[in-house]
Amino acid sequence: MTTTPSPARLVPPATWALIAAAWLVVGLFVAFGDRWLAAPISPVVAGCVFLALFVTILAASFGVVREADHLAHQLGEPYGTLILTLSIVSIEVILIASVLLGPGEFPTIGRDSIFAVMMIILNLVIGICLIAGAARHGDQEYNAQGAGAYLSMIVLLTGTALVLPNHTTGAGEFTPVQAIGMSVLTAVLYGAFLWMQMRSHQRFFIQPAPGRMSVRATAPSPAVQARHEALDKRAVVVRSLLLLAMILPIVLLAHYLAVVTDYGIAAAGAPAAVGGVLIAIIVFTPESITAVRAAMNNEMQRAINLCLGAFVSTVGLTVPAVLVIGLVTGKQVLMGISGAETLLFAVTAVLSLLSFNGQRTSPIQGLMHLMLFAVYGMLLFLP
Repeated sequence: MTTTPSPARLVPPATWALIAAAWLVVGLFVAFGDRWLAAPISPVVAGCVFLALFVTILAASFGVVREADHLAHQLGEPYGTLILTLSIVSIEVILIASVLLGPGEFPTIGRDSIFAVMMIILNLVIGICLIAGAARHGDQEYNAQGAGAYLSMIVLLTGTALVLPNHTTGAGEFTPVQAIGMSVLTAVLYGAFLWMQMRSHQRFFIQPAPGRMSVRATAPSPAVQARHEALDKRAVVVRSLLLLAMILPIVLLAHYLAVVTDYGIAAAGAPAAVGGVLIAIIVFTPESITAVRAAMNNEMQRAINLCLGAFVSTVGLTVPAVLVIGLVTGKQVLMGISGAETLLFAVTAVLSLLSFNGQRTSPIQGLMHLMLFAVYGMLLFLP
């Protein structure tokens, strides 16, 4: 007879150590953070504070990914990657909200973060996945219906959120009525997409059988039913609580990171868009590593779910959150991207559609995605 392990045995000591360290940093900043970051901030103090916050939040993000990955194996696809993606994107929304609600004026932080996530996920990470997966397993198969659904959502949501505002009366920003309408429409469409992803069209996001580009609409297979029957509910509860314990320190430290980041960008004279890039790097580094590992394990559909699903969730959650914060606080929120960024978005969308328009991936497409990311990096500092 098998026995269910206790929570202490279920969770390795390293996880408890990470949680304890993260909450220790939270305690220190709650007690002394306002004193450390009081104006005028010393460059040495700002550097030390930023390093401590960056390492803590990044380590906690890795912990979130690890716990979400355990839940992924328990719940199966697409629930597993959906939990992971929503957890990571929630962290991004928290960090963006902290910057918007901070003392400075950063009207472009929302669009900068969304655009940075798009370029990092759809070009850098996808490019690495296509090349790394092909290097180990050759051209890899995936579910073309799921990839097409993701990319359609990306084109629609990103186009209406980041390109449309440049062609309305607001000159780069939505009017209050338009902001309400866009928030509702984006949230409703994203909610409907999630419902179909979890229910009626779950098969779109599952790895098809070899030689097929899709999964037929049939009853759950015996393997899927057996997995649900063998579900360890206690492990799911424990992992969910650990996930929450990892996310909360990020929530509590986000404000301090926003303050020191604002100071660093101003002191260095760096472009304002660097703040959005920094948020994207902090939030999506752990998930990006998970996606690359999936591609190298010949799980290309999981890599696609992580990458394309992450950006769909980014737009679906960030756009309503940013617009609502602007409406409630009265702060200006600029959503329209520049002409050069609009062209980069169009090229990224077309290249992604072509990369996932067949039955197998290609490392040649991966090189193209990496080249496009390099162009974005160059234009970020040399516009």
